[in-house]
Amino acid sequence: MAGSTAFDQLSERYDGWFEAHPEVYRTELDAIRDWMPPDVTNALEVGVGTGRFAAPLGIQTGVEPSDAMARIAENRGIRVYRATAEALPFDNQSFDLVLMVTTICFLDDVPAAFSEANRVLRPGGHILIGFVDKNSRIGRRYEEKRAQSPFYKDATFFTSQEVSQLLVRTGFHSILVRQIPLPGDDDPDDPSSHSSGSFVVIRGSVQP
Repeated sequence: MAGSTAFDQLSERYDGWFEAHPEVYRTELDAIRDWMPPDVTNALEVGVGTGRFAAPLGIQTGVEPSDAMARIAENRGIRVYRATAEALPFDNQSFDLVLMVTTICFLDDVPAAFSEANRVLRPGGHILIGFVDKNSRIGRRYEEKRAQSPFYKDATFFTSQEVSQLLVRTGFHSILVRQIPLPGDDDPDDPSSHSSGSFVVIRGSVQP
C-alpha cells in the first residue's frame, strides 16, 4: 500500500482532516449513503482507515493495513482485520457490499483488489467506490501538490472511466457512475468546473 508508513505515523493528523473539513466530509458521506443498496445486511469496508465512513454507515467490518489507523477505527466500534485489499482474509461470498472510499489511489494492484472484492461478494452483491476523479478541479489540485503531501506523494489517481473499465474487466456489471460537486469545485473563471463534480461514486454488481 502506497504511503502506509505515513498513515501509521500521521494517523491522528489524517483523522483530524475530517473535523477540519466538515462540509467536504458530509458531502462525501451523504453521496455514499445515497447509493448504498437498501438490502445490505453484511458489509465490508476495504481501506477502512480510521472508520470515518464505516461507523456512520453502520458497517461493522473493515480491512486496514495501517495498525495506527485500525486502532482508531476499532475505537469507533469496527472490527478491523490487518490485511490488504489484494489479499482479503475472508471466505468466498461472505458479504453483500464491499465499500472503498478514497482507497484505490493507494493500492498497489487495483485489478487484484477488485477481483478480491468480487470473490468475497455474494451473488447479487455490490461494490461501491468513492474517489476524487483525477481530471476534476480538485483532482488536478491534488496532482499538482502531491509532492508536498505525506499521504498523496505515492498515490495513483484515476478517472471515472478508468475505474469503470477496471470493474468490468474484473467481472462486475451494471456499472453506475455519479459525480458530485464538492466545496471548492465551483470556479467562476473555469466554466468546465460547473459541468461535473470532483467526487465520484461508482457502483457495480456481481451476477446473481
